Amino acid sequence: MMIAGVLWFKGASRTERWLVGVSGGADSVALLHLLVEQGFQNLVVCHLDHRLRGRAATEDAKFVKRLALKLGLACETETADIKRRMRECGESMETAARNARHGFFSECARKHRCPRILLAHHADDQAETVLWNLLRGSHGLKGMRESQVIQVGGRSLLICRPLLDLGSRDLREWLTARRLSWREDASNAEGTVIRNRLRHEVLPLLGEISGRNAAQMIARALLGSRELEEIESWALAQAAVMDPQGRLHLPVLRTLPPALQQAAISAFLKQAGIGGLDRALLSRVLALLDPSGPTAVNLPGGGAIRRRAGRLLLE
Repeated sequence: MMIAGVLWFKGASRTERWLVGVSGGADSVALLHLLVEQGFQNLVVCHLDHRLRGRAATEDAKFVKRLALKLGLACETETADIKRRMRECGESMETAARNARHGFFSECARKHRCPRILLAHHADDQAETVLWNLLRGSHGLKGMRESQVIQVGGRSLLICRPLLDLGSRDLREWLTARRLSWREDASNAEGTVIRNRLRHEVLPLLGEISGRNAAQMIARALLGSRELEEIESWALAQAAVMDPQGRLHLPVLRTLPPALQQAAISAFLKQAGIGGLDRALLSRVLALLDPSGPTAVNLPGGGAIRRRAGRLLLE
């Protein structure tokens, strides 16, 4: 199996300290062993128990601790009450778990003075993410990036995903060939979880219909989409739609083709940290370009975008 060298991605260094998210499952265990095999020794294993799986989760944590000890690596473990967070914050389970993990990683980053985190997301995860975002009405193909900077508690964290080109099956075969063990999460097989249904029902059906590896084809489509995004970014830079105060200049915006108008608004909102962007929201904001249309549109998370004095601005 040709996966040697997969971790040589931009920004990776064998000598720098890295945090590694390890759940105990095949994907993260494979990532950890791959890192060690390729000479990454200054690693900190990070494991968060979401308190969703009872005794099985406790055994996961024990497995991860033993693995870190065996490999001679530092290990940080913590628990988070995800169900309580869902009640208190009104977050979905997926959002609550993700935010809890980010908070845990931020604390590990502070403790170990290391803002770099490696995660084991792979091609199947990427395909599920793209499909789920499409079903939620995303503007274009939206997936995970190999590297991205996120802000958590005022701290910048670099998230790196070096396994996005590999499938889950590749990683399991690699582990099996080396007689390396991992923990199985029974919830991954539950058909009631949306992502699991995408993985176990939708992607295999797409593969059966097309006669191809659906996850790989979606990954290629995502790459093409990102190439178009680069072209959009270049075109918007040439158009100079932003004024010196960081507002969208309506006279310029109105001269652009509709697709670039939408891209400009999307980029403007993303830069301001506005999430939950979909075609429906962008269409409502586009209506602000019409002088006889509405003067403001409410945005997710509070606030609004308003047309005033020939500009679109946030308030």
